[in-house]
Parts: sequence; structure tokens; C-alpha cells
Amino acid sequence: MKSYYSLIVVVVLFISGCIVKEAIPMKYYTLKIGKMPIIHNSPFRDKVLKVSYPKTLTGKLTNKIAFSYSSSDRGVYQNSRWSNTLEKLIEGNIIATLHQIKIFKAVLAYNSTATADLRLESVVYDFSHHVRKDASYAIISMGFILIDVETGKLIKTKYFSYREDTETTDAKGYAKAVNIAMTRLIKDLIKWIKSEEGIDIKSIPLQSIQQ
Repeated sequence: MKSYYSLIVVVVLFISGCIVKEAIPMKYYTLKIGKMPIIHNSPFRDKVLKVSYPKTLTGKLTNKIAFSYSSSDRGVYQNSRWSNTLEKLIEGNIIATLHQIKIFKAVLAYNSTATADLRLESVVYDFSHHVRKDASYAIISMGFILIDVETGKLIKTKYFSYREDTETTDAKGYAKAVNIAMTRLIKDLIKWIKSEEGIDIKSIPLQSIQQ
């Protein structure tokens, strides 16, 4: 009887060892924007800005990396994740970059107790890896709204969309491409913020809002 139980233990340990050995380790990726030049001529140099967490119309932003093979076929990578929730990564990169270039007197997180003059809100329409037959690319589509905190008045709004081809069709290739696309977005966001461009409601396409 003892030999029988010993054999069972050996078999269980062997199977467990095989499972552990064959398990694919989780890989983590992050958003990383390079340094950008300081803005010396900004209309908001004496203003304090709060950056809100980006929202989405389709659900909560998590640390899962999304992909799609068609307009209706969507999923997430099982063994790859963002290093934090996507909303925190996007917010953190925007705050860090705007602070670095000194376009505002100060740039604060949405939950700061300090008083702010302006608030930057955003909506994520698409932030995923698209694979279509022989094509593979990262897509970022976001809308931004700049608001006067004291009056609640909408100062201006803008829609941005970028497509960046990936070198490979896996999460690693996507993460590299999406960082390039995110850098492009941040550069254009800075140009838009410091410009005197007025309210532009029509810049956000209705089809994106309705998705």
C-alpha cells in the first residue's frame, strides 16, 4: 500500500514539475515617452492644470493588452500585460511630459487637493493591436477636452488618431509601435494646447462617439 501511495506522489510531482516547466512567464510592457524641448512661449505659463484619468465608452481600462482581428473579433493577450492600468500609464505620461516642457505653472493629477485653473479630460476610443490579414498595426484614437475649472466653460476640444505598423505580430511588436504612436500623440497634444485654436466640437467624429 505504501508503495502505491509513493507512486502516486511521484506521478503528481512529475506532472506538477512539467506544468511549471512549460508555463509561459508573464511579460510586462509600459508606455514610455522620450524627452521633449521646453516650451518658452505658452499662453498658460501662469496656469495650473489638472489631468483627469482618461475614460472609455466601452468599459474600464485595465492592464490587459487588447488586440482585434476584425471589427467584431476582439481579445486580450494571455501572457502579456501593461505594467499598470492603461489609464494610469496614459495619465502619468501626459503629466510627466507637460510638467517637463513647462507649458503650465504646474501639472497635477486629478486627485490632487490643490486648486487648478484648467482641467484636461480625455476619452479613449481605441488603444489596441489590430491584425488584418497581412497587416499588423497599433491604433491610438483619443479625444481631449480643455476646461476652465472656475466657470466650467469648454475652452477647446480635439480628436487625435494614429496608426503605427508593428515589426512583429505579437505583444512585443505592438508595445514598441504603440510607444511610437503615443509619442506622436503627445507632440500633437502639446502643439494643440499651446495654440490659439478655438473650440472645435466637430473635430471628434460622431462614428467614434457612437462605437
